[in-house]
Amino acid sequence: MLIALLVVAGGLGVGLVLGLTGAGGGILAVPALVFIQGWSVAEAAPIGLLAVTGAALVGTVEGFYLKLVRYRAACLMALVGVPMTPLGLAVAQRLSAAWLAGIFGLTMLVVATRLLMSAGERDEQQVPCHINLQTGRLHWTAKTVAIMTALGAVTGFLTGLLGVGGGFILVPTLRKFTDISMHGIVATSLMVIALVGSGSIMVALWQEHDFPLSVALPFIGATAIGMVGGRLLIKRFNSRTVQRLFALLVLGVAGLMFYRAFS
Repeated sequence: MLIALLVVAGGLGVGLVLGLTGAGGGILAVPALVFIQGWSVAEAAPIGLLAVTGAALVGTVEGFYLKLVRYRAACLMALVGVPMTPLGLAVAQRLSAAWLAGIFGLTMLVVATRLLMSAGERDEQQVPCHINLQTGRLHWTAKTVAIMTALGAVTGFLTGLLGVGGGFILVPTLRKFTDISMHGIVATSLMVIALVGSGSIMVALWQEHDFPLSVALPFIGATAIGMVGGRLLIKRFNSRTVQRLFALLVLGVAGLMFYRAFS
């Protein structure tokens, strides 16, 4: 009974963070399942990815309703990212549980550091990818295409390797390289997570990965509910404050993942 309550609480927390940041759900879902269920990263990754993908779909629908999603950029990133997920899965299957936990912890450490370093104001005049003021859409240049393609490839590989959505890469990178509003970045990130995550899940099913429904269903449901709550609360919080708090949370969880890897 206690484990079931912890699974639901973990899902709610992951969904709340995903809704607020568009970046944190995936990278927290797997550690939550690792410590609640006592699983390895490889065992937790498929369930974490299911939950985050489902919650991201909810956020994507809301983003389209509010006309915040940059769907052309999201589709390009997903088109590149989905073929990279089998490569990530193949690498994950060849790594030991300790190595995979260590890589996850290192990834979280890098993410937290970058979030803390980029939490200040950005100079929108210096970014390489701009919104066309006449159309309200991204101005597509060779540099814009290259940046979105690279982002999609990294997101797809990490989705397969660690079972994460990749939003922790997408949000700070889109913030650094584009002048899209923060709400637009979060909405676009959620669409990419939904598309790439769906592709990764299909690959995992094709490779006959196990999805224990007794844990998956309550965790997925709680994550979706938390996601809705996070999206309702996002306008009440300063984005930089949320980013700093999330970075500190990720640092703490990274420490726990390193402890698990080395113990």
